[in-house]
Amino acid sequence: MIDAADLRRRTRELLTAHPPATTEPDRFLKARFDAGLAWVHYPEGLGGLGAPRSLQAVVDEELAAAGAPDNDPRRIGIGLGMAAPTILGFGTDAQKRRFLRPLWIGEEVWCQLFSEPGAGSDLAALGTRAVRAGAHGAATAGNGSAGDGSARNGSAVRAAEDGGDGADGADGAGGDWIVNGQKVWTSSAHLARWAILIARTDPEVPKHRGITYFICDMTAPGVEVRPLRQITGEAEFNEVFLTDVRIPDAHRIGPVGAGWKVAQTTLMNERVSIGGSRMPREGGMIGPLARTWRERPELRSHALHQRLLTLWAEAEVARLAGERLRQQLAAGHPGPEGSAMKLAFARLNQEISSLEVELLGADGLGYEDWTMRRPDLVDFTGRDAGYRYLRAKGNSIEGGTSEILLNIVAERVLGLPPEPRTDKDVAWKDLTR
Repeated sequence: MIDAADLRRRTRELLTAHPPATTEPDRFLKARFDAGLAWVHYPEGLGGLGAPRSLQAVVDEELAAAGAPDNDPRRIGIGLGMAAPTILGFGTDAQKRRFLRPLWIGEEVWCQLFSEPGAGSDLAALGTRAVRAGAHGAATAGNGSAGDGSARNGSAVRAAEDGGDGADGADGAGGDWIVNGQKVWTSSAHLARWAILIARTDPEVPKHRGITYFICDMTAPGVEVRPLRQITGEAEFNEVFLTDVRIPDAHRIGPVGAGWKVAQTTLMNERVSIGGSRMPREGGMIGPLARTWRERPELRSHALHQRLLTLWAEAEVARLAGERLRQQLAAGHPGPEGSAMKLAFARLNQEISSLEVELLGADGLGYEDWTMRRPDLVDFTGRDAGYRYLRAKGNSIEGGTSEILLNIVAERVLGLPPEPRTDKDVAWKDLTR
């Protein structure tokens, strides 16, 4: 059984063999993964050692003290926080071997093809179709479009090279799937090499039962990414059109028709990664606000001081609650409690950024740059107050709207009666859209 002392020894051996001061960051990260010190609770050979998840902090402390390089969750957060736990929980051995190492190192960026124009909060109503190659003629759903936007088409990648070992999928069917449809609000799609995708494979059954989960090659023919400009002026997310996109069955995660169950792992991990990320005291948006208060005494008033104290205390409570949530995760998979953390994250960010703009007065009305850009990452703390105020508006929508998360907390945490759902036993094809 691996304990803290063993992990410290292994970490120091890694640092001796690959000194951070003289080792290229990419090379160090690869060595760290191969030593099982990337995520210690993962199995051996997949970046871990099968150790308790709570012991990851031991490794992180040793590496931080030595100034070792780390990956950047802001850039590869979807891969780290959503794709990886899903692949680990439901993927084949070949998928785990192919995708987890480059995902963790940051060689390959991931995005999430879940939401659609007609299926946002009601995600299970999604209409993107996946059918077996050769079935039903051309197998097009009619809502995909090649368009004339910024297409990112490339050569198809063989399954044997990019995740498949020639083996059949979980139901032994093998072959390829043809996917048609449209996805929206897709963060980092313009940077991504891979996507986690859910699509409808059986319209004859109720909406939650006819969904299948796939890994989609974002360079495959038929994948088109168009930017969506936000209130900040940037386009960090996109809409994605899928037109006759071919996906090998070796890139299916979980059984056919069980995609909703697989997606729950993704969504629960998403909410924890958004609302429960590790940070120091005064980390996140409360940090810039507190610094402004200390450095600019001429802006202070008693009323603003009381609001700042309240928000500071609430941010600290949320930070500590997030730490407790991560400790609970060490014993198993994330539960609905992550929805509560994401709710708190969204509310606090919006209230804190609003107070910051109010505190700054006229200075808070400026905005650094309205140029249309497609950024590599989202940086809440390295920008000005105007950016934080505008960007925080999306926190109550992305990763699950606050209204949906309130329902989850009410029903699955507090045990309150669920809202009436008249469509849960109706075949998807018979639903009104």
